[in-house]
Amino acid sequence: MSLADKLSAMRAASAARLPADKQAIMERATEDLRRTGILDRIVPVGGRMPAFALADHGGRRVDSDDLLAGGPLVLSFFRGSW
Repeated sequence: MSLADKLSAMRAASAARLPADKQAIMERATEDLRRTGILDRIVPVGGRMPAFALADHGGRRVDSDDLLAGGPLVLSFFRGSW
């Protein structure tokens, strides 16, 4: 199964378990973000991100250059209410 297929299946499963009112809130928030022009400022698929450093779950600094030295790097961002 391709990544696109897996992501599509995840979206469908998520939509099936989320109440309609919560889905509407998420869709409105997504559309609000799109209207800000944020999509014009993102790194395109396959593009190079600038180097960065973040704290891991233990508070230790993690540098993207160090991670990339071990191979390709995939980043995933989640917005949530936690």
